Amino acid sequence: MKANKTIKKILWSGLIVIVLFIGIFLFHIITAKPAVYESPNLQVSRIDFKQDIDSLQAKQICSDLRSIKGLTSDSIIIKRNVVVYFHNNKITDSKKVFDELMTKGQYDAQRYILPAHLASKEVCPVNQNSMSYKLSKKVNQFFN
Repeated sequence: MKANKTIKKILWSGLIVIVLFIGIFLFHIITAKPAVYESPNLQVSRIDFKQDIDSLQAKQICSDLRSIKGLTSDSIIIKRNVVVYFHNNKITDSKKVFDELMTKGQYDAQRYILPAHLASKEVCPVNQNSMSYKLSKKVNQFFN
């Protein structure tokens, strides 16, 4: 008899917890606003230097690039006489960045321009028509 009362209390407690959880979950879904993602407008660009870049020149090039509006400061890579950087293409483009860098220092360099046959190729590895992409997008939209 006492065991029956204890089991009933446990079941009622569990039911109350489940109902509260469902209520909070529904309240969250109803009141939550969808997340607004600003589509990234980052573009990668490259500058080829004709002379070897030592560590002092690398620091100067990084400093000069960081002072240009539209570049993200932590995305400058210097290896083998090549500088790769990321910039927001809503603010600036690779030609403006190159021209401004050349005015800041006396560099013997040229802007890398992608050949036409490569420029038209799609580079995104995600197949946006795939079922898994669509499903993950729906789940993300549901919870945001």
